[in-house]
Amino acid sequence: MRHLQRLQQLTLRAFSTTTRQMRNTVPEQQRIFQADNGLPVHIKGGTVDVILYRITMTITLAGTAYSLYCLLTACYPKKK
Repeated sequence: MRHLQRLQQLTLRAFSTTTRQMRNTVPEQQRIFQADNGLPVHIKGGTVDVILYRITMTITLAGTAYSLYCLLTACYPKKK
């Protein structure tokens, strides 16, 4: 029974304390996103944001095209 209590204390300690100090990066991110450099806000994060934006737009356009195709095929009766 003592082993279970000790295990519980160790797990609580491991999750409640941090082993390293976290650095506050909010002011740095605010400076980047509030800069007036002519870029849209969804691209200001860098290359990763540009890639994610393009992937999202590709998936959105492909889904829209597929849904329009399904609607078009549903409008016409099937040939017997």
